[in-house]
Amino acid sequence: MIGYPEAPHAWGRAQRMAQRSGLNLAGAVVDGWLNRSELGDIIDACRACSRDAACGEWLDHAADAVVPQPGFCANAPALRALAPR
Repeated sequence: MIGYPEAPHAWGRAQRMAQRSGLNLAGAVVDGWLNRSELGDIIDACRACSRDAACGEWLDHAADAVVPQPGFCANAPALRALAPR
């Protein structure tokens, strides 16, 4: 199983943000679209983010879309690159 037990909050946020774009981060690793190091970078960016409250608010109220990440999301470029077209 792919996950980050040492950073469950960041893992959950990254997964939720990715799911809004129709992505499954663990699946992207399994399928070879993303390597473990790149996934680690995404999780680290979530861990370092100072916009936790804004992120949670956005995730709770944003509609699913192909590329919905808010402008403040440090992972937006990576998630956009992985988003289904």
